[in-house]
Order: sequence, then C-alpha cells, then structure tokens
Amino acid sequence: MPAEYVRGDVTPNSSWLPPRLVDALLLASVVVAGATGVGSILAGTPSDAWVFWLHGVAGVILVGALAAKLRRVSHRLTGSWNRTVTISVALTVLAVLALASGFAWTLGFLEQVGPFTGLVLHAYVGIALLPVFIVHLYARFRTPTRQDASRRNALKLSATLVAGAVAWRVTRLLGPARRFTGSTERGSDDGNRFPVTSWVADDPDPVDADDWTLTVTGRVDTALELDEPAVLGNAPASDGAIDATEQRALLDCTSGWYSEHDWRGVRVADLLDAADADPDADWVRFTSVTGYRWSLPREEAEGALLATHVDGDRIAHGHGYPLRLVAPGRRGFQWVKWLDSVQVRSRSDPAQWLVTLISGFD
Repeated sequence: MPAEYVRGDVTPNSSWLPPRLVDALLLASVVVAGATGVGSILAGTPSDAWVFWLHGVAGVILVGALAAKLRRVSHRLTGSWNRTVTISVALTVLAVLALASGFAWTLGFLEQVGPFTGLVLHAYVGIALLPVFIVHLYARFRTPTRQDASRRNALKLSATLVAGAVAWRVTRLLGPARRFTGSTERGSDDGNRFPVTSWVADDPDPVDADDWTLTVTGRVDTALELDEPAVLGNAPASDGAIDATEQRALLDCTSGWYSEHDWRGVRVADLLDAADADPDADWVRFTSVTGYRWSLPREEAEGALLATHVDGDRIAHGHGYPLRLVAPGRRGFQWVKWLDSVQVRSRSDPAQWLVTLISGFD
C-alpha cells in the first residue's frame, strides 16, 4: 500500500473517498469552478444559467473535498515547513477565502467590501488562487490507482456530486432573491439612479457634446458623421437625423447587480441602413472615446440600441453620455459607454479582450 495512504494514522477506510480520489475531486472542482467563473463573464441569457449552476455546485463539492484533504494532511503543519508546505498553506488560505466570499455573497452576508461588491472580491481571490494551485498541482498531484476505480467508489463519487447539487440548491433558496447570474436588482425604472461602474481604467472626463460626433464607417457605401442633434432625432432630415425609438432591456453587471429600464435612442439597424452597410459584412464594432471597444455579430447588433435616454432622462456621464450601447442579453461590460464610433466589419475583433484591460490609461 502506498505510504501516503497510512501517513498520519489515516487509513483508506477512514474517509468517504480514498486520498487520491479526493485529490482528483479537488482538481476537477477547481478546474470546473475556474472555467465556469471565467465563462460567467459572457453568460447573460437564461440559456446560460447552467454555467452559474455548475460553478456553484463545484464550489460546494470543493468545500467537502478540501475538508477531507485538510483532515488528511494537517499533521504536516506541526513539522518543519519547506517550500511545498508553504505553497500548500497559501493555497489553502486562498481557497478558504474564495469559498467563504462566494457563499457569503450567495447568502447575502457580503454585499459590499469597500469599493468592491462581494462578488468582485470573490472573483479577485479566485484569480489569485489559480497560479498557486498550478504550482501546487505540479509538485503534489498523483493520479488515482486501479484500486481506487472500484464500483463502490464510483457510487460514492456519484452520491457526492448529487449531494453537492442539492446543497447548492438549498444555499440559493436560503439567500436573497437573485437573478440566475447571482446579481441583485438595483435601481430599475429609476432613470440614472442605478450603480455607476467602469471596466478597469475607463473613467474619462465628461464628454463635450458640442465637440462630439458619432461616426459610422467600415464596409458601408455612405460613411456617416452625426452630431448630437442628429442622434437625438432633432435635426432636419436633410442633416442626417435618424428617428429615435424605445426599447426595454435589462443591464446585468458582472460586479453583481442588474437593472431594467426603458431606453431611448437610435436603433443600430436603422443606422446601418442609413449608411447602406454591406449585407455581407458580419460584424459591427462599437468604440468608446476611451478606446474601449466591443464587437457584436451583425444579426445581434441590428437588434441593439444606441441609447441617449434612460427612463425618459438624458443619460448621465457615469452611464455613458452622450451615447451608450444597449445590447440585450450581453453583460454590462459589453454595453460600450461614451460611444463615438461604429464600424461595420468582415471579422470579429479578438484584440478587444486586450483593449478592455488597457483602455482608459493615459
């Protein structure tokens, strides 16, 4: 029998699963929690609810697997600490913080920590955990043996997964009412009185509408340059004004809140028609005065709105004055604020991920 099975007077029969299966379960839980955590950034429609459900279940299972692991290896803390033990302790601390902050947010105990919501704090700790976990995995992980692959252990593992799903469901029922994304409602139908957030460093000075224009370029027959009156629909038709329209849409921010409003502005479809956009161009890119940008598939973009008003109020600077993208089903960071450029393109824009990290820095 491998030495690790009897180390510290812990035998294979003293725990629910054999040590190597516990380690494999820990690995799988961290991988699933990390992947779904990243995936949740883009998940904004009800059909994406499984991403958040899987993330929560992985977290519950991780709690049990981590407890079993700590019970098995806690004796190492009483001996001399080497590099491996130090990394293991750091990983344990980060894992406990990540799990505690996640469940505290879900149960409504950790809504705000300084400038951060509890959900953002949970995400930051999770990001910090991943590189430490990789280093630890390289040094310590061992694959399960044939002895571990028994029918009994398979049944135990299945029961663990079911218990994790049930426990997560109970946790959601005990916590405050939240959308499937984990977000709570704030400021719906109340004009500009919903939270003001910015992605990374995007925090420009107020835009002077007198010096601002919206350009529509790229694969179009007629490039457009519209000033504020034209976007508001107040200019004569001969000056390129486009009729305003209204659309109700829900903004779900990755920092953990959502807000639903009646938006008014220019339909992207009308804008593309006015510019006689190439019907074979499949993407539309929206760019902010800060350089921040995001692209949408043509069909989806045509259902979006460039908003000038929210619930009848002119959009405030913090929410993107003079113009912001309203993209139903997308997360808040994709609703580009302080918009000044629309470009019709043949391809998507992978570089937009990098731009989200560096836009706004002078």
